[in-house]
Amino acid sequence: MTKHVLDMTAGSRMMWFDKNNSLATFVDKRVQHEELRSGHVIDVQPDVVADWTLGMPFEDESYHLVLFDPPHLIHAGDNSWLAKKYGKLDKDNWPEIIKLGFHEGMRVLKPHGTLVFKWNDSQIPLPELLKQIPYEPLFGQKRQKTHWLVFMKEVDE
Repeated sequence: MTKHVLDMTAGSRMMWFDKNNSLATFVDKRVQHEELRSGHVIDVQPDVVADWTLGMPFEDESYHLVLFDPPHLIHAGDNSWLAKKYGKLDKDNWPEIIKLGFHEGMRVLKPHGTLVFKWNDSQIPLPELLKQIPYEPLFGQKRQKTHWLVFMKEVDE
């Protein structure tokens, strides 16, 4: 079956109703299973192990839909369950990391394909983040501190 959806930051696939959806390729830079004393379970089992900041092993214009839910924490202990579950951005170069993610997501997106971006602004406010993103969202939605933004890959016609 052809994979039409790329989740480039799959983690434990928390946003997925079907965590094994056959239309999707699940990517993360880590493989990890850990049951913490707090009762939290970290279970990251990607289809492809790759770091989007270094480039993903996919051809240009391979996917119709890309999901980009990068880590949004810059202040979390390395051994905290939040950092283990969601990852952590480097507080000094997070703007460059986010730009790399958008460029890589757009690279693998088909012309007029859609990129869905999820962001929690508990530590980096959305207006500050948007200054770093070299693409314009079409529309979005906010629920509490979580934003969902939708982008379309523009092509020269």
